Amino acid sequence: MRGEGVVAGPAEHADLARIARLATRCRLVLLEMIHRAGSGHAGSSLSCADIISVLRFDRMDWSADRSGDVFVLSKGHAAPAWYAALIVGGDLPAEEVGTLRALDSRLQGHPDRTRLGLVDVSTGALGQGLSVAVGRAVARRLHGRDSTVYCLLGDGECQEGQVWEAFLYAGANRVSGLVAVIDHNDSQSDGAVGDTLPLRPLPDKLRAFGWDVAQVDGHDHGELRDALQRRDPGRPSAIIAHTRKGRLGPGRVLLDGSHSDLPSPAEYAAAVDYLETLLECGA
Repeated sequence: MRGEGVVAGPAEHADLARIARLATRCRLVLLEMIHRAGSGHAGSSLSCADIISVLRFDRMDWSADRSGDVFVLSKGHAAPAWYAALIVGGDLPAEEVGTLRALDSRLQGHPDRTRLGLVDVSTGALGQGLSVAVGRAVARRLHGRDSTVYCLLGDGECQEGQVWEAFLYAGANRVSGLVAVIDHNDSQSDGAVGDTLPLRPLPDKLRAFGWDVAQVDGHDHGELRDALQRRDPGRPSAIIAHTRKGRLGPGRVLLDGSHSDLPSPAEYAAAVDYLETLLECGA
């Protein structure tokens, strides 16, 4: 977590305020997409909206022409959060907000790079994204490319054996230029992660595998920025981001953190009103 006594200067305050506004706009867009589609994982998308916003709008050297960093959304069911960031960032036309999960749409329920070139890696089968991210990072190192591969995982998918093979390989081979961000909301489709198959002690396990590890509040943009910036350049980095599934903002959670339930029209309208109020207040 961010150290006590750390005081942000005016420039950082401005940056954090900008990220907060963009994250709120992303929440509005992803909720509209899911509401209009009548389908989608609102809770899982909301829990990682802050993480994706810090990556897309601040830390990643990501560009639509694929010349910079790589982003792998391993928890592919949270695709609306990435699509929303692309729309808010101007990479996707706003008109596509109503095409989520539609037949022949570019915005499928899980990221599909054969349909949308703004997707680096097709995902959806949980547990596979980190392996691809490791391969991309190794390839870039072999080709002398100075860029970073970011992989966003869910904590539930970290129960998969393939994830741990990837953690083991990357740590043993000191695969630099690789950042795994774990959206640790302690919730999966069939209950709490700790009740289904506990990951603890997750930080100790990752350190034992040779990873540089940081833990942050996954809704604190300052902590996320610091962790992404202050990583060990000589080995892979893991950032455990503690989040709340369905989080709209301070003290406000949609559908009590449900994994895949859809908000009713009234719940959707209330969420939109809340988020628009945050924007009006400068958040």
